[in-house]
Order: sequence, then structure tokens, then C-alpha cells
Amino acid sequence: MSDTTLEYYARNFKEFGESTFSVDFSSTQDRFLSHLPPKAAILDFGCGSGRDTSYFLKKGFSVTATDGSPEMCRLASANTGHEVTLPLFQDLDAKNAFDGIWACASVLHLPKTELKDVFLRMEKALKDSGILYVSFKYGSFEGVRNGRFFTDFTENEFKDFLSKNSGMKIIDYWITTDIRPERKGDKWLNLLIRK
Repeated sequence: MSDTTLEYYARNFKEFGESTFSVDFSSTQDRFLSHLPPKAAILDFGCGSGRDTSYFLKKGFSVTATDGSPEMCRLASANTGHEVTLPLFQDLDAKNAFDGIWACASVLHLPKTELKDVFLRMEKALKDSGILYVSFKYGSFEGVRNGRFFTDFTENEFKDFLSKNSGMKIIDYWITTDIRPERKGDKWLNLLIRK
């Protein structure tokens, strides 16, 4: 993750947490969980405020929560009462460890050149037939926007990216609008991918 993006979260972690933690994201969370066995092991990969970790824990799942920002780790730990660890995306080194990986609006902060390696790492970390959820802002932009680095995708661009960089298969995708009132015009590409 770029220094620019980490600096953004260091400065804005409190406001970011307040704008995301209480957002009702259950329809997307449940869509992901419906593909997992009860009490499945989930990696919340770039957990931000801890909103999704909290939801998954309440549903009885085993959650490993990580974030690349020390400030977000502290905030998410406080919000969830659950340990959140600090590794960067590129540090993921697990093998067949998780039934599901939840990367909600997180790996989008990597350029495509780094995203290739991280997708291979996520694939390796998933158990056979494991499920990956990822989301990206919808579009074709790659670069710094509003103080953070973003890689956006359309569905066709992402299908092409995945086919060249992973053996995983898309099982579902859908486009949503941002549910935060101040960001209602933003569109998101949501994907469920099976190992």
C-alpha cells in the first residue's frame, strides 16, 4: 500500500471509522456468508473500522482481522473487542488457512502490478473451494484520488485481470451504489470468487 494511502488513514482514521462502522452492509455480508460453512474461518483482509469483523463474529464465525494502518488496527480492535494485526497485503503468507477472505474496499488501494501478487497470495491462503469477496470502485481509473491510491475496475476489465493472474473463478458479481449518504453517486463492483 502506498505511503500516501497510509498517511491518509493515519490522519483520517477517526472520521473514516465514524462514517463506516455503523453502515448496514448486511445484504452483501450475508451474500458472502451464504457460501461458507457454519463457524468458517474468515480473513477480514483490510478490516478498516472493524464493521465486518464485528458482524461475522456475532454470526459465530472465526475471524482473523488485519489492516495495514496502525491507527485503523487500534480503532478496529476497540470497536470489536477482537485482536487486529498489522501486516500489509503483500505480507500474507498463509496456505489453505481460510474458508473465506473478505477484502471489502481494501485491496483496491494497490496498483495492478502489486495486485497480481496479492491475488496469488489470497488464492494460496484459501482452502479448496474457498470464497473470496472483493470490491472495487467502478470504472477504469488507477492512481491517487482524494488523498488515496485507487485501482478501479469494470466487470470486463476485472474478468480479464483475473483470468491472467489467478486460477480462481468468478461465481457472482453485482454493481451497487455507495450506501453512505455523502457518497451516493459512487458505484462499486462487488465480486464473489471461488478457488
